[in-house]
Amino acid sequence: MKNVSRLLSAAALVAGMAFAQAPALAAGGTEHPPGQKWSFSGPFGTYDRAQLQRGFKVFKEVCSACHSLEKIAFRNLSEAGGPGFTEGQVKTLAAEYKVKDGPNEQGEMFERPGRPSDRFPKPFANDEAAKAANNGAVPPDFSVIAKARTYERGFPMWLIDIVTQYQEQGVDYITAILIGYEDAPKGVTVEPGLNYNRYFPGNKIAMANPLIAVLDDNGKPNDPNFYTDGTPVTRDQVAKDISAFLMWAAEPKLEERKQTGAKVILWLMLLAGMLYFTKKRIWANIAH
Repeated sequence: MKNVSRLLSAAALVAGMAFAQAPALAAGGTEHPPGQKWSFSGPFGTYDRAQLQRGFKVFKEVCSACHSLEKIAFRNLSEAGGPGFTEGQVKTLAAEYKVKDGPNEQGEMFERPGRPSDRFPKPFANDEAAKAANNGAVPPDFSVIAKARTYERGFPMWLIDIVTQYQEQGVDYITAILIGYEDAPKGVTVEPGLNYNRYFPGNKIAMANPLIAVLDDNGKPNDPNFYTDGTPVTRDQVAKDISAFLMWAAEPKLEERKQTGAKVILWLMLLAGMLYFTKKRIWANIAH
């Protein structure tokens, strides 16, 4: 019996070690995205306005060349819960874009300066044009990508996530992809047109590193004053800023939702207390 007990203990130890290491790798040997700290995480989290504005700058000057933001209108940038731009800033920003409108009195379509009520225009006229410019692939729309992208965290993390209300898989994943570009390790062949990424499923991704528009190959900023608020321009900072902005784009009412949820929980607690004391009072003098 002692030998059996020792064998079981050893097996449990080995299984425990394997289990502890399991979350580090996803299917196919791809590393899991590391968890990041976000101001909007948790039941009472809120967006960091300065970070959202920096993230919008990254989207506007880097991502918008290929990716659309179809579900977001310019005016959303100045609404409550948004990045905190003023209405004047939004009007100026919208006017920088050309929006197709019409038909006019001659039955022709025409272009005009954007208005706050307009949605962000697409970078390509149609899907075929997008494919021609991107090796046959249509870049995905970024409106809800922070909610559409995720990864499996495995047991028991998904149970812990329920308790901690972890909902940041999408932004963690996006951040990881942006910082995951690196030279392929020895023995790994990367086909032409693909790039090695330690966090992308399969480790090979068609999209080139988009951060090269902001940082050089050594991680040094192309423009040290890219951020006008003095925030250091680093790979991790830029990746987190654009990820946070995309989280807001996917859920612009996040703060309102959390505030409503807190009010509902407080009301339910009060209601439960009232029902308990009402029951005690009604049944106090009744023999059971």
